[in-house]
Amino acid sequence: MTEDKIKRLAREIYEEVGGQDNVLKLRHCMTRVRMDILDYDKVKLDRLKKIDGVMGVVEDDTLQVVIGPGTVNKVAQEMVDMAGVKLGDPFPKKPIEQSGKQLVEEKAAQVKAAQKEKNKGNAGFKAILKSISNIFVPLIPAFVGAGIIGGIAAVMSNLLVAGTIGDSWQQYIDVLNIIKNGIFAYLALYTGINSASEFGATPALGGVIGAVTMLTGMNPETPLPNILNGGTLSAGQGGIIGVIFAVWLLSLVEKQLHKVIPDSIDIIVTPTVSLLVIGLITIFLIMPVAGLISNSLVGVINVVLEKGGMLAGFTLGATFLPMVMFGLHQILTPIHIEMIAQTGMTLLLPILAMAGAGQVGAALALWIRCKSDTKLVEMIKGALPVGILGIGEPLIYGVTLPLGRPFITACIGGGIGGAVIGAFGNVGSIAIGPSGVALIPLIANNQWLAYVLGLLAAYAGGFVATFFFGIPKDLQAK
Repeated sequence: MTEDKIKRLAREIYEEVGGQDNVLKLRHCMTRVRMDILDYDKVKLDRLKKIDGVMGVVEDDTLQVVIGPGTVNKVAQEMVDMAGVKLGDPFPKKPIEQSGKQLVEEKAAQVKAAQKEKNKGNAGFKAILKSISNIFVPLIPAFVGAGIIGGIAAVMSNLLVAGTIGDSWQQYIDVLNIIKNGIFAYLALYTGINSASEFGATPALGGVIGAVTMLTGMNPETPLPNILNGGTLSAGQGGIIGVIFAVWLLSLVEKQLHKVIPDSIDIIVTPTVSLLVIGLITIFLIMPVAGLISNSLVGVINVVLEKGGMLAGFTLGATFLPMVMFGLHQILTPIHIEMIAQTGMTLLLPILAMAGAGQVGAALALWIRCKSDTKLVEMIKGALPVGILGIGEPLIYGVTLPLGRPFITACIGGGIGGAVIGAFGNVGSIAIGPSGVALIPLIANNQWLAYVLGLLAAYAGGFVATFFFGIPKDLQAK
């Protein structure tokens, strides 16, 4: 019986990374299988990139194999099933007879890997950004699903106000909003739990600290004071930026308490003291300071977009693809969420979505001009559908980036689309999640036509720039 695609990909990836014994642990995001590697000398990068179905490989603190949405979760699950572990768990190592040379080489590789892992926390700004990304990547499916449901509820609400549908629809709208709020109303809890997992604290305690920022139980007649301005605290003040910082502090306190508290009373003393100390710091210090930072950040971005217009739109649209290339695009999630919390929409997301549209245009130009390269055409056919829906990594790693110039011309297309959105102004999304065509239902204030015109401009810009300036001569159709 022919081996199916998922099993084949799992097997071949293992073969080219040095086998299961060379993998410390494995997990995945929306498009990539991420592996912690024991010995990078055993990884055959060139052969790994040539595996049918692999769209690209990224070397960072983890080895990231780009496979694409829909397939990546199946391949990752197959790989951990083959190893007999769960996603994110350490791989078991088989006891084998080893020579002295093999033992010392393995020990050296382990020390090297441990040192690299240790240095992750000391790598400065990049490490901070990657930690923030790791916190929100697991939440993306919930953002996508809940965001689309919220978009449907918003459309139905508009129809209700316009009188197109009757009052009997209100209950259905309420149900959809209840489902949507399952993530957005309690985002502080999810952020606290994921932050605790990222920083090495107890996830349940992280969730409690996140919940503290909601100020549940505060007497509205005697609200808690804001030490910065003499006013009062409000629920959610400081947003998820404050939650992340508070849980990071929690991880430091909890780890220190584990070291000094006797084991017999650790389960009682450590969580109690940790929550009390960090809870007080969160309420009276972190929430006021983080609130000021969040308000300032959102205010600055809104002013830049309002005053910058087309120039700001072009700059943001043109520079977003490099951020995706390095996996840094997820760090924008806290900013999007803060903008939605404060203004009801994020003005950044529609502009940044133009970057993926520029890639779609570039891919179409490559398809037409490079017909003789059947493998490239097949890759474009496979990557275009998800690219149109706003998931750009397959096109980046499988098509435009390996060819060089098409990546640059795709960025130009994204900038053109961003300039169009910037020219219209006030084009925002009520939730984060999908981009591309899939973002249309989430566009706020009935500005979907402006967003669609931006998409078309990005498609056209990427197509024209690539058609005339981005085709390598050796790939042009004869």
